[in-house]
Amino acid sequence: MKGYQVTFYTQQDRRHGSETMAEWLLGLAQAHGALGGTMFSAGEGFGHTGRFHSAHFFELADQPIGIVVVLDEANCDHLLGAIRREEADVFYVKTQVEYGRTTDIPGRTASD
Repeated sequence: MKGYQVTFYTQQDRRHGSETMAEWLLGLAQAHGALGGTMFSAGEGFGHTGRFHSAHFFELADQPIGIVVVLDEANCDHLLGAIRREEADVFYVKTQVEYGRTTDIPGRTASD
């Protein structure tokens, strides 16, 4: 099947309402039909301003966080529209992908 992989980039300490930005994005993606999603943390990165963000032993607030979701085209448009309506400022990368499950291969059974 064809769709999109959308990766959002934020920091551990960013919030949207009462949730972290990362939790909010992951939940919103699920509510908008994402077929799967993963939140991951990184050791270091830099943003559009060129400022480095990193996880330090005593302070994790500035730690870079990524959220990757896979959606079909309609749900991807709805998700990005919902984020814009909330006026949430978050950087993302949208990539066209083919997705599926290995058990969906024609002529193959789940026990193969």
